[in-house]
Amino acid sequence: MHRFPADFLWGVAGAGHQNEGDNVTSDCWFAENVTPTVFQERSGKACNGWERWREDVDLAAAMHLTAYRFSVEWARIEPVEGEFSTEALAHYEAIVDHCLVHGLAPVVTFQHFVAPHWFAMQGGWLGERAPELFARFCDRVMSAFGDRIAAAVTMNEPNLPPMLAWAGLPDVVRDLERATLEACARAAGVERYRLTNITVAEEADALFAGQAAGHRAARAAIKARRPDLPTGLSIAMVDDLVHGTDATLRDRKRAEVYQPWLEIAREDDFVGIQNYERHYYDAEGAVNADGTPAQGGVMNRTDPASLGSCARYAHAVSGVPVMVTEHGIQADDDTERAAFIEPSLEGLQEAMTDGVPVLGYFHWTLMDNFEWIFGFGPRFGLHSVDPVTFDRTPKPSAGVYGALVAGLRHG
Repeated sequence: MHRFPADFLWGVAGAGHQNEGDNVTSDCWFAENVTPTVFQERSGKACNGWERWREDVDLAAAMHLTAYRFSVEWARIEPVEGEFSTEALAHYEAIVDHCLVHGLAPVVTFQHFVAPHWFAMQGGWLGERAPELFARFCDRVMSAFGDRIAAAVTMNEPNLPPMLAWAGLPDVVRDLERATLEACARAAGVERYRLTNITVAEEADALFAGQAAGHRAARAAIKARRPDLPTGLSIAMVDDLVHGTDATLRDRKRAEVYQPWLEIAREDDFVGIQNYERHYYDAEGAVNADGTPAQGGVMNRTDPASLGSCARYAHAVSGVPVMVTEHGIQADDDTERAAFIEPSLEGLQEAMTDGVPVLGYFHWTLMDNFEWIFGFGPRFGLHSVDPVTFDRTPKPSAGVYGALVAGLRHG
């Protein structure tokens, strides 16, 4: 590989709820603690990132990175509707400033799945006032420190529900998700309690409409404060390919999962892509590369060539620059992760050489953390975390990624 552009953003990505811990006024925390619940574990202290955030920024800086993507937790900033926490805003402002001291461009996600408990009690993104409430929150964040951030991601993977609809999750999981929402409604004393990443199929269209309006309202609020700030959203994207000649099924998946959001992204400054897998489809269903029936499971069909392919597709449809806001591999054996990074970046650079504008690459994630309904089992981190002391320990992959970045920045 040759050097990347001088202004290319090299970073790691993380999310507040997955890392910070004790996000007690959030919808996700509430759903983790009802019975029954689809969450295998509770987030608890997570990685204790709320207290150890300085160390985390320092770890990113030590890897020769130039950017740091993190989320601001709406539930911490607005724990009660209409009441904003100056302490929480100051906390996130301190992260921004610490990034800048270390030469890291702060890339801020305004909603990484999690919302305030009170927002979920109003139906989440199905509520009539949801877009204006989200825009008000975004405006408050921008007024606090928006003058110092490098890019804004309004929301993380709003296309996750249709993506999961294609993932072949067993009915027992779907039934438990529905039961979790019903348990939340009972416990909260409301008719409808809705989260962003636990959904029911019959509400898919309404959820899309609410989130699309929320993204546009948020973008307008952000741009009102800073018209020059690069603003977009991130979408989950599997590299879907055709085995054989019949592209009907693959194209239907693209139309349902990605196309609506890529069309919305045409109005944005960039589109964030989050890629972990490559899938193949014939006329009947999902298959392996050789045409044999694909085995089930989530994030178990990785291919380093998928990243560049997704960048090409996202740009072709949206027409805007691409930012790789997440990319990585779930692996207990870190040698797999260490070996996965360079060929993935080679494919991304090939796409750039062919004319795809790519603004940056953010590896998921800095450290092993809370992976939603799967608990603390999946390992995506460049660092491990002791579950008791919360000490962070670099894995070999952290050194591999850091060395690659240093070489690709300086030649």
